[in-house]
Amino acid sequence: MIKSMTGFGRGECTRYDRRFRIEVKSVNHRFSDFTIKVPRFLNPFEDLIRRRLAQDIIRGKVDVWVNFESFTPEDISIHVNTVYADAYMKALWELSKRYGIGDPINASLELLAKTPDIIVCDRFENVLDTDNTHEIWEGLSEALEQAIAQFNHMRETEGASLARDIEENYTRSYEMISEIRKRVPRAVEEYAAKLKERINDLAEKFNGKTEDSRLLTEIALLADKSDINEEMTRMESHFEQLDAMMHENGAVGRKMDFLMQELNREANTIGAKSTDIQLTRIVIELKSLLEKIREQIQNIE
Repeated sequence: MIKSMTGFGRGECTRYDRRFRIEVKSVNHRFSDFTIKVPRFLNPFEDLIRRRLAQDIIRGKVDVWVNFESFTPEDISIHVNTVYADAYMKALWELSKRYGIGDPINASLELLAKTPDIIVCDRFENVLDTDNTHEIWEGLSEALEQAIAQFNHMRETEGASLARDIEENYTRSYEMISEIRKRVPRAVEEYAAKLKERINDLAEKFNGKTEDSRLLTEIALLADKSDINEEMTRMESHFEQLDAMMHENGAVGRKMDFLMQELNREANTIGAKSTDIQLTRIVIELKSLLEKIREQIQNIE
């Protein structure tokens, strides 16, 4: 089953009074590109998250956001900067003596509590200080698995929609190849008749005679020059390969994109060889369908 490169998933897990929320989002990209944003204290888990994502995601620009909340006091550390507090108290006493305000002790505790950098809260900084790495990864990985599952489901759903559109377009493209095959012999005959008529007109105008052998040679050269059987055969083979890839598992986007380049090249060659207006019209419509398929394939992993 083919997958789209665009998707979104969200997961949440609460364990051991800690809650993890994870969001995974991706857009099209030629290669795999992971950007993982985690709280600083969870940096040791970034590589594990990256490796888990790489198991399911082959191509795409992927952004991951990890949010952490703790409801246990063990994860919070409060420190008092006594050196800074002593200096602040000394300054208060100097002000009290200088201006005769009185004893600052009664008001100093409240002032100290409000002063930045005296009471410092290290929020979550000691989460990994104790031997609880397994507990943290247990909750984090469960939220991650939920997000990846939702993310993959969305990619598969969009991939199925892309597959239907692609199959519809390449079925129509394949039918147009049959139309071209049917039209080519008749186009050569019509051009040969026009060429013969023109040569006869010129011969009559200049009192000359038409050499049937020369005329047949010119027609043969024209038929050889406008022969597109080889290009048509290659296009049919490419479409058969494309059909097979639609039912493969894994990342097939790059291979399909390469096939589309080959199909476009063959269509351009057929158009260049065409001298028939109706045939040219069919080729233009075929190239339009191929471009639609190519744009849809750009979204496939």
